[in-house]
Amino acid sequence: MQFIVYILAYPLLWLISILPFRIFYWFSDFVYFIIYRIIGYRKKVVRENLALALPHLSAAERKEIEKKFYQHMCDMFLEMVKTMSISPEEMEKRFHVTNIELVQDYARKGKSVILVASHYASYEWLLTINPKLGFQGIAVYKRLANPYFDKLIRKIRSKYKTEMIETRQAIPTMAQNQRSGKLSMYGLASDQSPKLDRIFHSMKFMGIEVPVHTGAEMLAKKYDLSVISVEVRKVKRGYYEATFVPIADDPKEYKDFEITEKYLKGVEKQIYEAPEFYLWTHKRWKHRVK
Repeated sequence: MQFIVYILAYPLLWLISILPFRIFYWFSDFVYFIIYRIIGYRKKVVRENLALALPHLSAAERKEIEKKFYQHMCDMFLEMVKTMSISPEEMEKRFHVTNIELVQDYARKGKSVILVASHYASYEWLLTINPKLGFQGIAVYKRLANPYFDKLIRKIRSKYKTEMIETRQAIPTMAQNQRSGKLSMYGLASDQSPKLDRIFHSMKFMGIEVPVHTGAEMLAKKYDLSVISVEVRKVKRGYYEATFVPIADDPKEYKDFEITEKYLKGVEKQIYEAPEFYLWTHKRWKHRVK
């Protein structure tokens, strides 16, 4: 059944990917209408999250953010599909990195890094920067239940030669690369809620005490990896700008969880500036500390 669903869906995804951008975003508007107005996908979760994180705003203001979020979410996931056929030249125009030299400097110094990223703006198109890095980009991701769609997602995300590895492969890969001297940048999404058996620290995020992912910091200290974050901003529809931010050159000099908190404070600042671009459908505050 999973294969049947895949072979039925693939031609449609390909057709969507080759649409001219004007028609492509008309289609995204149509998907928004279906997802938001008719299906109401995770609308209850989104409203609860917005009320928890942005209590200082009025109900009307949060409703406006909600609508803009769903519009952006539809754009973003369809833009991932667009990656199937978009040319490198077009991608270069639509996803601009302001300070790629910061990452390239680490490569010149022979220093591997961990890139901590959030589910904000266009985290999917972030994977297209790999050819500019100066060393191998490796993205850590959670495998999909459907093996055929998992393979497709890996193919889409690997178009720009980014290496995709599952979460359980992160430690063996880092250890092997350290032994062989292979320079790499490891990308980890580090803004969501950790599993209950992997909680080591909690902090106030958007004013709410919650458990936080500390894996990136622990791995950075274990394998002597510098830590940087990336702030992606939506300039206008279909156009994004990314800026790398140094977090810790020598992570062993930092107190436990200091790196994690520094990174999440930056994520929090971005969300307050333009909350409609954060992924509110995730149950980020489900394990909040009472």
